[in-house]
Amino acid sequence: MSETYHDLVAENDFPEDGKLAAVLGGWSVLVVKTDGGYNAVNDRCTHAASPLSTGRIRRGAIMCPLHGARFEAATGHCIGGAYANLRTFPVRVSEGRIAVAVPDEAPGPQERPVSV
Repeated sequence: MSETYHDLVAENDFPEDGKLAAVLGGWSVLVVKTDGGYNAVNDRCTHAASPLSTGRIRRGAIMCPLHGARFEAATGHCIGGAYANLRTFPVRVSEGRIAVAVPDEAPGPQERPVSV
């Protein structure tokens, strides 16, 4: 499956709370800034399909606001639960701009968050 990088934002304009949600190429993406840099995941909890972007980011983990599942921002791995891991997307920073690569194929229903 091919993928394309999409320009997101200037590094200087990245939100101070360390997260930014966007729709890129039809994909709902959550970009998180941690001590290790920028990470991008599908903005959809694998348990309840809710958007993760309204949840908290702590110690490099994303917490689902609906039921508290936690996922490592860097790997998408579910921490302390039996839920599926999050889809991750490559991130690059070039000339002060953050870009995220998403698949060229549109996301299916199992990849899209539901409104809560």
